[in-house]
Amino acid sequence: MKERRNTRQRALILETVQKHRDHPSAEQIYAEVRAVSPRISRGTVYRNLNLLSETGGILHMEMPDADRFDWRNDRHYHLRCTGCGRVIDVPIGYREDLDQALAEQTGYLMVFHHTTFEGLCPACRESREQENQTTGENVQSGSGEQEREGIEK
Repeated sequence: MKERRNTRQRALILETVQKHRDHPSAEQIYAEVRAVSPRISRGTVYRNLNLLSETGGILHMEMPDADRFDWRNDRHYHLRCTGCGRVIDVPIGYREDLDQALAEQTGYLMVFHHTTFEGLCPACRESREQENQTTGENVQSGSGEQEREGIEK
């Protein structure tokens, strides 16, 4: 495999990801890097994000709205708000026992697993509850139960 040199651009991209705690998208990273280095291309940013994730410098996460990047490359879980799309780290430890249990049951050689929990963040939940109070609805969790009940009736 060809050894890649550590470029100034790659260092800037890595630094940009590392200053975030909100799991930015490639487009967000591109916009921030471009503000510092206007001549950098979108392709250079995307290529370096992929290289940094392949070499373990950052974590690449596939999300429904956009791929995200995380400065933490240790094994951990994420929580995504289904309202605003915000992604945060989950404050519970990684469960290696799940890898072992699945390996025993399937015969697979487990390396690791990715888990993303989904729900409404406090801000989106509060906003939804305020909307429901003004419209007279009584939806607390945003789980869709009320919508399904309306279809079944």
